[in-house]
Formats: sequence, structure tokens, C-alpha cells
Amino acid sequence: MNRYEGKPFLRLLECYVLSAIDELTDEQKTALSALEPKLHELYGVQGNWSEVVAAQMDFPESLAGKIREIWRVNSEKFAAAGAHINAEDFAKNFVDTNFPPAP
Repeated sequence: MNRYEGKPFLRLLECYVLSAIDELTDEQKTALSALEPKLHELYGVQGNWSEVVAAQMDFPESLAGKIREIWRVNSEKFAAAGAHINAEDFAKNFVDTNFPPAP
């Protein structure tokens, strides 16, 4: 089964994490910006796509900085062990761990 089937907001959460760690590609940034009018319509919230996500999730303003710090610490741990963290894997794991799906 597709990870995002029936859960389109899941990818937005992952992109929020990728944005926080400065790992969004230019292509992803463009696609997310293009989604903003639809997100405004769907959620009744103005702002850029990440502000809409943050409003929907009631994220504190400090969350992006906390995500960046977790990324930095984990990247250093992996680097010390001679490994590299894949940003997409980090984002999926972060979302799955911190924002479990509603039952």
C-alpha cells in the first residue's frame, strides 16, 4: 500500500520536517508553493504552505528549531559512526514517531 494513500497531509508533515532541516529540493518548494491556494481553501488558513501545516497541527513557533537540533545531533552521531542520514528517511521517521496517525 502507498504510504500516502488516504493520508495526503502525511506528506505535508514530512515536507515540514524537510523544510525545517533545509532539505527541500527546489522542485519540492515549487510544488508546495503551487499547493498554497488549495490549502487555503481546504483549511481556511492563510499563509505559506508550512504556516498552514503549522496552524493545522497547532505547532509552537519553536518546533522547526527543535527539529533542526534533532537533525544536527543525529547527523553528528551517524557521521561519527561513518554513516550518513538520508533526509527523507529522517523526515518519515520523525513524523511517524512524533505524529502518530489518529485511530
